[in-house]
Amino acid sequence: MFKFLKPSPDAAEKVAPDRLKSVYQRKQLGVLLATCFTYIGYYIIRLVFTTEQKSIMQQYGFSLGQVGLILSTFGIGYGIAKLFMGALSDKSNTKVFLAFGLYVSCILNALLAFSRNFYVIMFLMLFIAITQAMGAPACQRQISIWFSKSHRGVIYSIWSSAHNAGAFFCVATIQLASYLFTNSLPAVFLTASVVSAIIATLMLMINSERPETEGLPNITEYSGQVELTESGKSTAQSVSDSSLLNTFVHDILMNRVVWAVTLTSMSIYLVRYGIMSWIPSYLPTKGFSDGFAKWLVGIFEFSAVPGVIIMGLISDVLKGRRALVCFFCTLGMAACLVTYFAIVNHAVIVATLLILGTLIYAPLTLVGLMVNEAVPKYAVGLSTGFMGFFQYVFGETAATALIGQLVDKYGWGASATTIYTATAFAILLLIYLVFKERKIMKMEEEK
Repeated sequence: MFKFLKPSPDAAEKVAPDRLKSVYQRKQLGVLLATCFTYIGYYIIRLVFTTEQKSIMQQYGFSLGQVGLILSTFGIGYGIAKLFMGALSDKSNTKVFLAFGLYVSCILNALLAFSRNFYVIMFLMLFIAITQAMGAPACQRQISIWFSKSHRGVIYSIWSSAHNAGAFFCVATIQLASYLFTNSLPAVFLTASVVSAIIATLMLMINSERPETEGLPNITEYSGQVELTESGKSTAQSVSDSSLLNTFVHDILMNRVVWAVTLTSMSIYLVRYGIMSWIPSYLPTKGFSDGFAKWLVGIFEFSAVPGVIIMGLISDVLKGRRALVCFFCTLGMAACLVTYFAIVNHAVIVATLLILGTLIYAPLTLVGLMVNEAVPKYAVGLSTGFMGFFQYVFGETAATALIGQLVDKYGWGASATTIYTATAFAILLLIYLVFKERKIMKMEEEK
């Protein structure tokens, strides 16, 4: 590993007790802002090619199939890389790791401005996917080590909403570049890289690595809240000398909660992309115009933001009962899915999509937090990467490639059946997690 990515030692000088609260709160605010805005920067880079695919086909002469191949290469590369980058983030100076990933993404994205060769662009997009995989694990690790369980639900939900904001800022950046440089596609790529690099620099200045490196006690000592894994092991330790393989085997592969949460997340990912990806194709079969169906994709995404934050707050009020909140959201999601596929009334379908956004994204957000809370803090990045691998390589692929093939052969009823099956699987897993969560909380209360 590069030397500048190695974790910093604990600070020799400790913050005075009378300044502890004010310093802690200031650093926490910096971490929250840095993770949110840096992740927005990641999303600006991630979505440029996707957003500009029509212009790329027109100006570069690419076919829809070629664009699809590039995007699928990105998705598979991102899913695989997330596992390895998650492991590396646990062994790194997390705030530098987070900024470094965005800087490299900016450089690779800028190189897209200088080539129209299909294979060069696909190669660059693969490497952009690898660097993009550095973002989420680093952000989630920082949230886990800087915020206590009693506040982590709402903080994590606010951070998770950054990807929705990132989509907006990506479009805004593209529009700005198109206006300033008369629709020059190379200028769009370069502008996106410059904007994201500026964000990375500013956020690096206000971010903090770990409480201990700032002369502060770790969050467990500071909050007085005990957090345990399913085996009764404390999650407080944020740095470990244990090998990645040993951590992976003992804290991930042998952790039943991690598996249950990961498979739940994979199932809900299938539902998410099974709905979102096919809105422009499915709704016209119910009489919606093509243009309005496309707008509903954005409405589906943005309508979820306030609901997700509220659900995160509710999970905090319930003292960390994330699985319970997810369970009820998923039951509501199942009811909305039946309505979405069975009803033909346009107003009802639009209202259902507005509600469905929250009921899909809230459990997706909370399971991301649950998998982090199921492991010691030195394995948070690895748990994020492990879950991300299943989300993208299996969940998203099944929702796009598999559903597409099934619809071609058997019609839209096959899509509904696939999504219902995934929902039922998620509900069964969440029943198990609700009881497991209750058991772990009892152990924590006895400590």
